[in-house]
Amino acid sequence: MGQAAFGEAVFNRLVEDGHEIAVVSAPAGGGRPDPLWAAAEAAAIPLVETKTLKTDAGIEQWRSRGAELCVMAFVTEIVPMEALNAPSLGTIQYHPSLLPLHRGASAMNWAIINGDAETGLSIFWPDRGIDTGPILLQKRVEITPEDTLGTLYFGKLFPMGVDAISESVGIIAGGKAPRMEQQQERGTYEPICGDEHAAIAWYAPAERVAALIRGCNPSPGAWTTFEGERLRIYDCRLLGKQVAGLPGAVLDVDEDGFTVRLNGDVLHIGRVQPEGQKKMPAGEWAGSVGLKAGFRFR
Repeated sequence: MGQAAFGEAVFNRLVEDGHEIAVVSAPAGGGRPDPLWAAAEAAAIPLVETKTLKTDAGIEQWRSRGAELCVMAFVTEIVPMEALNAPSLGTIQYHPSLLPLHRGASAMNWAIINGDAETGLSIFWPDRGIDTGPILLQKRVEITPEDTLGTLYFGKLFPMGVDAISESVGIIAGGKAPRMEQQQERGTYEPICGDEHAAIAWYAPAERVAALIRGCNPSPGAWTTFEGERLRIYDCRLLGKQVAGLPGAVLDVDEDGFTVRLNGDVLHIGRVQPEGQKKMPAGEWAGSVGLKAGFRFR
């Protein structure tokens, strides 16, 4: 059960591992078919649209295949427990954080935004709560000062997650899968990271500003305003300099981008997205709008 590139990658790995895939649940193919849906269709695997698992007919179609284990690989629908309990061995789920920390749909965003030094992934047995079920397996990974949401996921937690699910299914097949209860009192939950969380407060400490931008890159994109319109800021790095003046002030503009004075450091910005336009090099945008040293973002 899953979707997108991650769901497809897990499907392919489980096939390579020699497991028989009895049925796949994914978003139905449309104008642009979901990768998992398309992969299962090409392999002639029976398909159930994930949202139909909320109906009696969908549950019956799911149950009729006689699957022993359900593997949830990037599922955004709320799936009823009746569907998760249908396989004889139950269901396991991938989550990109070290549960009980960072429950919710934006776990990777918040780990970076909050300045965590590390994160990881959890394979757990889902229950009626949101990411609250017992843990089967966890893997840790460092969050570097250069990591963005994109590099953390695609460079680290995506490939590590495929391996971890493969390992977990093997453990279950061997009959020795643990169910370690989460320390619920340590649990944290954050909302889906959206524009209301991505506004840049230039007066905040430099590390927090940089972490917000990195944690929102590529989605939803941290933003500020320029001449009344939103400007999203993506690639950035702290220069390790301290310059007197007000936070948000532009210090220098060149072909590579522009620098902004922060509280405790200077931020170099390399890529932006003006409202209604595509992402572009920050230097190109600065030249097109006549951005000069002395301008202050607020």
